[in-house]
Amino acid sequence: MSQVQRMSRLMVKTLRDDPADAETLSHKLLVRAGYVRRTSAGIWSWLPLGKKVLENISRVVREEMDAIGAQEVLLPALLPREPYEASGRWEEYGDLLFRLKDRKGADYLLGPTHEEIFTQVVKDQCTSYKDLPVMLYQIQTKYRDEARPRSGVLRGREFQMKDSYSFDTTDEGLAESYALHRAAYQKIFARIGLDFRIVSAVSGAMGGSASEEFLAPAAAGEDTFVDCPACDYAANTEAVTFAASVPAATEPGPVEELDTPDTPTIETLAAHLGVPASATLKNLLVKVDGEITAVGVPGDREVDLGKLGEHLAPAVVELVTAEDFEDRPELVRGYVGPQGLKIRYIADPRVAAGTAWITGANKPDTHARNVVCGRDFEVDDYLDVVVVEEGDPCPVCGTGLKLDRAIEIGHIFQLGRKYADTFQLDVLGQQGKPVRVTMGSYGIGVSRAVAALAEQSADEQGLCWPREIAPADVHVVAAGKALQTELALDVSEQLSAAGLRVLVDERPGVSPGVKFTDAELIGVPKILVAGRRAAEGVLELKDRRTGEREELTVAEAIARLTA
Repeated sequence: MSQVQRMSRLMVKTLRDDPADAETLSHKLLVRAGYVRRTSAGIWSWLPLGKKVLENISRVVREEMDAIGAQEVLLPALLPREPYEASGRWEEYGDLLFRLKDRKGADYLLGPTHEEIFTQVVKDQCTSYKDLPVMLYQIQTKYRDEARPRSGVLRGREFQMKDSYSFDTTDEGLAESYALHRAAYQKIFARIGLDFRIVSAVSGAMGGSASEEFLAPAAAGEDTFVDCPACDYAANTEAVTFAASVPAATEPGPVEELDTPDTPTIETLAAHLGVPASATLKNLLVKVDGEITAVGVPGDREVDLGKLGEHLAPAVVELVTAEDFEDRPELVRGYVGPQGLKIRYIADPRVAAGTAWITGANKPDTHARNVVCGRDFEVDDYLDVVVVEEGDPCPVCGTGLKLDRAIEIGHIFQLGRKYADTFQLDVLGQQGKPVRVTMGSYGIGVSRAVAALAEQSADEQGLCWPREIAPADVHVVAAGKALQTELALDVSEQLSAAGLRVLVDERPGVSPGVKFTDAELIGVPKILVAGRRAAEGVLELKDRRTGEREELTVAEAIARLTA
């Protein structure tokens, strides 16, 4: 028998107005409906209603992880420096890590993710191929020192996450574990009611090879992904690679210098010369592990620094500064050209041999025409580094791609042997020789999924939860009179006895209008009202999502809700 939760005893304070600092819909509604409370920037307290939703998502995650044979553990959040230093991530994570010292001066961190520690656990517990494969998971608080935590629980500095790890002796075994997780994630997100896309992704600081993201399309999303309307292709923009259309090679004349005063940008240069931006060559200067490097792309495209960083990882990529130009007078700001440069030159494939460009002449207020790739300058490395744009050709079928915003709710990686190599994770193989273990890593943002659901399912009245993860199955509202309250409490007990989770609003002295508004705001999927026909034993049942209403007797209402 489920317990009836009375609103008169529930710690919940709803708000009529949006919080002043709230930007996203989920931030506004989760605060207004009394699900969460801000403790500090990026740090949130989960109140009773919010904790119920969080636990319901965790329950679904546990059920589907257990179904594929994964075993739940709980590792510490306070972790020693040494494993992360061994993997290189003590430095690689940079300012994102929460670092601290104990009273003896030893370094610790608050865990952002646990590859290193899981690897050490398995190294200690599994010594033979007979001990594998094994899949382990935990649902735990993670920490990342975000520079600008925002959007409520969407991007916090403390958050709930399910992270799991697979350990196999063969690449084929890893592929099977990856496929099991992929299928489990599809079931999890379908059960909790999220609209999602699976897209190709990059591995980032996690390392490894194969990588896919699970994205929930939403206007508040911080990820941009491409979607092909003609085939199944979808990818994070940083993971998109395609055969770029290359301008036709030409046979121009010699390099011609042009007087172009006050034209340090592509826009001003194109306007001055009356040429399209695509005829110009943009040269962005960056530092790669401190070494100045030029990146050339057509003038009508932008450099995707995320893509560039992924291509050059683990090197650190950053933009040059004014001080860098002062130290290198041969680099003329706004007028850099590849010809004659004594630095590494990376180019987009569109800057192909034989193509001619208008570009900087490495002199103030001067550009050069007929600068030919392969004749006047050489490219050291070709990398696909341009920002993907709406209409770029799909790498699978060639149809113009669409761009959409989304929230990352899950990410799966085939890590391979990166961490096994670091910690020498071997087991004794069938032939009596050591075998290096291969790993997968799989994450779900549990607290983020709450916000993603709010973003996708809310309407202008408030939250609107799917039943699987709602804080209750039915929200019973007593309009206010004694008879209505008596009926509401009676039907609530009957529904509870039938196994439903019931929230009943029997607050004395609260107007029916406030109760109805709160019911819409809180977002339980079914609202059952004991109102004007209570004396006849008739209730009104409302579907929160569709708004459909019908009048039912008590018996009919119970039958309908328990069907």
